Amino acid sequence: MAKTSNSLSSLALQKFKKNFWGVLSLIYIALCGITAIFAYSFAPDSSQNANQMHLSIHSKSPGFKVMLLTIPSEQYTTQSTFNKFFFGKKNLTTEIPITAYRFKNNQLYITPYSELKETTLEKKIDLNLYPASINEAKIQANYIHEKTFILGTDKYGRDLLSRILIGTRISFFIGFIAVFISLIIGITLGAMAGYYGGKIDAFIMWVINISWSIPTLLLVIAITLALGKGFWQVFIAVGLTMWVEVARVVRGQVLGTKKMQYVTAARALGYTDFRIVFKHIIPNILAPVIVISAANFAAAILIESGLSFLGIGAQPPMPSWGGMIKDHYSYIILGKPYLAIIPGVAIMSLVMAFMLIGNALRDALDVKN
Repeated sequence: MAKTSNSLSSLALQKFKKNFWGVLSLIYIALCGITAIFAYSFAPDSSQNANQMHLSIHSKSPGFKVMLLTIPSEQYTTQSTFNKFFFGKKNLTTEIPITAYRFKNNQLYITPYSELKETTLEKKIDLNLYPASINEAKIQANYIHEKTFILGTDKYGRDLLSRILIGTRISFFIGFIAVFISLIIGITLGAMAGYYGGKIDAFIMWVINISWSIPTLLLVIAITLALGKGFWQVFIAVGLTMWVEVARVVRGQVLGTKKMQYVTAARALGYTDFRIVFKHIIPNILAPVIVISAANFAAAILIESGLSFLGIGAQPPMPSWGGMIKDHYSYIILGKPYLAIIPGVAIMSLVMAFMLIGNALRDALDVKN
């Protein structure tokens, strides 16, 4: 007869598997994580930051199709496969949206795309811009193609789907880095305050209460302005403001756990305080910390989106969901609300997934149920 494990971790896993919304959220978060890592492989526009602009086709609705003529650049850049895979291609080519084209006397004549249907002005493209060995058939096959913008284009004519996919990387990674920083600071200070007590506890609680009294967004803005605008600065700023709740919870858990018999036995065996705290106490109080980390992950995404909306988060042309809302919120009343709604739904869905998985973890790790 097969033996069943009755360990707390096995029981918690079984309870978590029974939570439909928790499992669904975990799958969605995993898909977002894969998208964040391989964003440039999935994005139709694999140029760096998906920043290929076509101003003549700006603000087009989802499903918009157009022919694009690609003109190669005379400049060449050396870029490793690894760099292309994770950071996008350094695209020096020029793409021109067109409605028609024809070849005549070793020249390419194109009709650039225009919203004005009566515009039929042709533009001449010298075929010498292309490699010498190439002929008209190869130009037609390799440099002229029809492209479908699944989610349409933004106000600069960039592919909105590509920007959303690459923007997943910022929102997803800021959660990991911010939570990682908050866990290191919060667990360390909370464990010291709870374990040693006395003046150390009073001082750390004084720091915690001061940090707690300052509005989170204002504190993040102050740290961001001190560190400067940028990608990593936002990650650090958000992480430095999210450790307070972790520290308070860890302190409370350590205050109760340090009186347990196994801690007393560890002291009697002569173990160092560091080993007692991080080898015996911390592993036994991780359940509430994990739940808080899930909530902090969601909060970090919202804070970053707010900072990007205010213009002090990820800087253009780097795609950020909050920055996309900032660029297009006025389009809500101009008849194209999807330009702001799509990134808004992306933020909402990812934050909701982390909140649901936090609730599922709380229920699964609750030993009273």
